[in-house]
Amino acid sequence: MTLKTLLERPDLNPGARTQGKIQNFRELLQTLGQREFPDAVTEALNLKIEALNKMQGTEKEYRKAVVNTEYKILKFLEKELKLVPKNHYQKTWLAFGLAVFGVPLGVAMGTALGNMAFFGVGLGMGLPIGMAVGAGLDKKARDEGRQLDFEARI
Repeated sequence: MTLKTLLERPDLNPGARTQGKIQNFRELLQTLGQREFPDAVTEALNLKIEALNKMQGTEKEYRKAVVNTEYKILKFLEKELKLVPKNHYQKTWLAFGLAVFGVPLGVAMGTALGNMAFFGVGLGMGLPIGMAVGAGLDKKARDEGRQLDFEARI
């Protein structure tokens, strides 16, 4: 079973922002087209693409629909097949590193030194820790063949 494509919308006359989102979505579809999926997964993806192709509305509504459909497809693939785009974990763990490592380290340093101005130092340490953890998970996904040759720009 093959994946459907995004149809042209000559009635829309999209601006540069919308064209960028459409191009990004087409790159995702092209990347997905190079892989073999179970029929149930392909059918679910085709339903999402068909809904986008049938969508009527303004340029802004269409742009939002393209971004939402891309997000839903990526989340669906992550949930069902454990497939992720490039740098997925690094981007996710960047925020976790700040929250999980940076804040506690900053509070501990500020409390230990008696000056909460050192709180920011902890954030500066949490950021690279989170990025390193995410980079390791991205490398693991790539080595296991679970990484798409696509970088999400959502």
